[in-house]
Amino acid sequence: MAIRPEFIEELKLLYLFNMDSIQEGIKIHHEAGAEKITAAERLFEKGIITQVDGGYLTNLGIEAAEHAHALINILMLVEH
Repeated sequence: MAIRPEFIEELKLLYLFNMDSIQEGIKIHHEAGAEKITAAERLFEKGIITQVDGGYLTNLGIEAAEHAHALINILMLVEH
């Protein structure tokens, strides 16, 4: 199974959320790269974030971001 670049962009966007404070959202500005903008749109369509340009994590989004953070942190530990 190949991992699509779009999936990686969504994962990177989820990693931007601060899991120490889920009350803290993010804003994807119009000058952000097209990949980041469309990743936010896809996450919104999937019900993971509250706004098409970021916003806050939904309940599903909190779970997804927790897993994204855990995976990336594990992979970073193994890397060193």
